[in-house]
Amino acid sequence: MEQGKDIYKREYREVKIKTTTGEVLKGKVNIGLKARVADLFTKAEDPFIVLSDVESGSGSRRVLFVNKNNIVWVEPEE
Repeated sequence: MEQGKDIYKREYREVKIKTTTGEVLKGKVNIGLKARVADLFTKAEDPFIVLSDVESGSGSRRVLFVNKNNIVWVEPEE
C-alpha cells in the first residue's frame, strides 16, 4: 500500500482568487507536476480548482472546490 503515496506529487503554491460573485479567496493549490500555477488553468481540463487552507471574508475552510467558470482572476503569492 505504501506505493500509492508516490502516485501524486504535492507541490503547493499560495494564491488569491477572485470569483464572479466578488469574493476573494486565499489558499493553496497543488500544481503537482505542472511548472506553474497558470498551467492549472490553461493545460488542465478539469473544470474545478481544488483550494486548500482557504481564508475568505465569509470564514475559513479546509478545502474548497472552485469552478473555473466562476473565477475572474488568480494572483500567485510569492
